[in-house]
Amino acid sequence: MKNHGTLSQESLFQGPCIEEFELPGADLSLHKSVWATPQGDQLCQELVEELEWRQDKISMFGQVHDVPRLNAWYGDPNCSYSWSGIQMSPTEWTPTLSSIRQRVIDLAGEEFNSVLVNLYRDGSDKVDWHADDEQVLGLTPVIASVSFGASRKFRMRRKDRSLMPTDIVLDSGDVLIMRGSTQQLWEHEVPRSKKVKEPRVNLTFRKVRVAA
Repeated sequence: MKNHGTLSQESLFQGPCIEEFELPGADLSLHKSVWATPQGDQLCQELVEELEWRQDKISMFGQVHDVPRLNAWYGDPNCSYSWSGIQMSPTEWTPTLSSIRQRVIDLAGEEFNSVLVNLYRDGSDKVDWHADDEQVLGLTPVIASVSFGASRKFRMRRKDRSLMPTDIVLDSGDVLIMRGSTQQLWEHEVPRSKKVKEPRVNLTFRKVRVAA
């Protein structure tokens, strides 16, 4: 019997390398090295230089703080997005982002009309516990998370706290695809790490429902 959060034995030996996780109520597949590490690191550098990054602020407990990372929102026209009271209007796709998006569409077999890009400048940048469960994404969204640059820990836990958290290491060039009820029943974070000194760019492709 396999333990929750372990890889299926079949995934360790078959190619292409796809790791599956036994997490009740979650549908995850981790596609390893979709881009080879040197390609992923190069794309990380290109995106850091090319994208229109913004430093948002968030109010917590009556105080205003900088969000502990930079972000950018790109997408098709009218694909606006908001989280924690922060409104984001889409910037037009760059050639680099369009190329990445097409590869992810082919991999996932899903169409994506927008992407939230986060820049973790080093290990002191993070994202707190949350789920990608905004109404504009629908009840069972498909989220494709692409990592370039430094490896970071991606931690998941059940919203009802019925299981211990599961850690997944995302390396440069990896793509994690989340489907089904994952966002309804689970949440995730990228915790701080003193060991990480290099930047990481994470792209979460999604399909925003556009009002007619």
